[in-house]
Amino acid sequence: MPEATPTNTSTAVVEANALTFSYGTREVVNIEHFQLAAGESIAVIGPSGCGKTTFLHMLAGLLKPTSGRIHLLGSDITAMSDTELDHFRGQQVGMVFQRLLLMPALNVRQNVELAQQLARKPRDKARIDALLKQLSLVDFAQHKPRMLSQGQAQRVAIARALVHNPALVLADEPTSALDDEQAVQALTLLKETATSAGAALLVVTHDQRVRGQLDRELEMGLPT
Repeated sequence: MPEATPTNTSTAVVEANALTFSYGTREVVNIEHFQLAAGESIAVIGPSGCGKTTFLHMLAGLLKPTSGRIHLLGSDITAMSDTELDHFRGQQVGMVFQRLLLMPALNVRQNVELAQQLARKPRDKARIDALLKQLSLVDFAQHKPRMLSQGQAQRVAIARALVHNPALVLADEPTSALDDEQAVQALTLLKETATSAGAALLVVTHDQRVRGQLDRELEMGLPT
């Protein structure tokens, strides 16, 4: 059973206990205890099929665990209704999905701004401008997703995940489509932004370039 405990448990953003998830009779996640502190970052690593993305989706409230409890900022998200969870996630969680899920009808700036709207926060043009500049996206601000390379689209997804200053940032393979320079840039921005905002950062990855770049690692193995 993987176990991961932060260096400072007094400021835990995420705490999960006796957490399992099964597809039918096949158990893919079994984590006895997990905590992630404010300002801390962790890489969840392991081979394909070991349950990394399933674990991330449970922490985001997109999947209900088969058993166990997940507390985010002290609130038990496993006990929330779908409506409560949607509202809570929109305000407190920023996500970089593996499939990105950018809105095709919106341009880059609008896709990033949408996260602020969904979080019910005031439009912050300066925040958007800063992220677009940091991620080398200024020249593409008016482009629709179909006009972007995969790497550019991935950087838009990272900006969208960070723009509303969430308490928890979850990134599923955020460097997979990036070259070495862009991967360092994106990972550095994710970590520095999360740290400066006091947010917790969890990155699911099999990218060896990520190893050693975050505060600690949780290694998951294939289910037996």
